[in-house]
Amino acid sequence: MSKTTTASDSGSVSRDIDSASAPRTVGGSRAFGLLLVITGAAGLLAAWVITLDKFKLLEDPNFTPGCSINPVISCGSIMKSDQASVFGFPNPMLGLAAYAVVICVGMSLLARATFPRWYWLTFNAGCLFGVGFVTWLQFQSLYRINALCLWCCLAWVATIIMFWYVTSSNIRNDFLPVPRWLKSFFEDFTWALPVVHVGIIAVLIFTRWGDKLWA
Repeated sequence: MSKTTTASDSGSVSRDIDSASAPRTVGGSRAFGLLLVITGAAGLLAAWVITLDKFKLLEDPNFTPGCSINPVISCGSIMKSDQASVFGFPNPMLGLAAYAVVICVGMSLLARATFPRWYWLTFNAGCLFGVGFVTWLQFQSLYRINALCLWCCLAWVATIIMFWYVTSSNIRNDFLPVPRWLKSFFEDFTWALPVVHVGIIAVLIFTRWGDKLWA
């Protein structure tokens, strides 16, 4: 005895096929969204303050930024360096745009938005560029410019945290293929990676200057 397929059945099958063939989209937890908003806001604040001080320094070469505390913690020395405008314009202007994007992504997650794999990988690539760039700036600050900027340090920490958590999210959602043991590590110990990363930078800073930081 044959079974007659009705129009409604056909429509249901069609929707099932479309749903199965559609690219998977993924959002994030409320905690992840808040983390992106907070780290993005911290980086944006640092970029904004440095940008304002840079403009003041251009107007008055004798201007001393408020975060210039001693010869080591000297934002002015950083701003006057060639490395502070590596792309032909002040670095913090790049941060103004990049950290604003991070905040927008975080707010979207809080609104329960979901995004496809290509979006998350593109976002991850941007975070990778960011952490690579701040690593280069850290080296330049410690061993070439010989000065430290506290606002820059805030941006460094914010970038490091967002990079590791975005990478962790992509690994846990199988957007980045990794061995099972590594995926399990990211599921349980993501927090350890930014802690160790920032800790290494802190050790390098104290090794480089020691008591001179407080002189």
